[in-house]
Amino acid sequence: MAGMREQGVLCRWEELPDFMRTKEVFPYYQNLRRHLFQLLLKRIFDFWISTVLMVWLIPIFAAVAIWVKLDSKGPVFYQQERVTQYGKIFRIYKFRTMIQNADEMGGLVTIGGDPRITQAGKWLRKYRLDELPQLFNIWKGEMSFVGTRPEVVKYVKQYTKEMYATLLMPAGVTSRASIEFKDESRMMEEGMTGNVSPDWIYVKRILPKKMKYNLDGIRNFGILSDLYLMFLTVVRVLHIE
Repeated sequence: MAGMREQGVLCRWEELPDFMRTKEVFPYYQNLRRHLFQLLLKRIFDFWISTVLMVWLIPIFAAVAIWVKLDSKGPVFYQQERVTQYGKIFRIYKFRTMIQNADEMGGLVTIGGDPRITQAGKWLRKYRLDELPQLFNIWKGEMSFVGTRPEVVKYVKQYTKEMYATLLMPAGVTSRASIEFKDESRMMEEGMTGNVSPDWIYVKRILPKKMKYNLDGIRNFGILSDLYLMFLTVVRVLHIE
């Protein structure tokens, strides 16, 4: 529970890393300071619900792990360094959806029809089952059910000063941006013109739009809003709206 208190509730302004203590970040920090009790409830919710789900979903974890292993060569899980609260680096866990050593064969972002995605991976990505192992990241306090999706260091370095406000809270599995950009790969493919790379499209066109949603989420933070976004995510993924 000590880890819950340390990572789940906002630290003091003077304890933030230097790159975050700016006038652009301060208004977002002030707003979150007014919701400390809700931040604590958010962490408690994340801890206990992730614990319960990891136990309940053991059969699904096992079935997906076997499928991934039989579908293509390579490990069952994919790990990558991402950035979370206060700019801390952590290792995110996912079921592997791409061929072995895919990161060495192309960019960090994928577009529709990327040949590196495995057959099992296409289905797992469609229903976001590849993200189930992130329950362990949530349990550890590195992530939350709702929050800004964690980026790799390469993309965080492209943030504006205001965008660093998204690092005031733990990274999340879902958010309004995640829902609105559910078909991000297709959007990127449609934006590919000339010699521009997927990375360029993501940083210059996709990331700024996603960040508008993420920053708005901090301005309007609340537990009820988080619960609504979790419900909406399930609805969108299952296409039952």
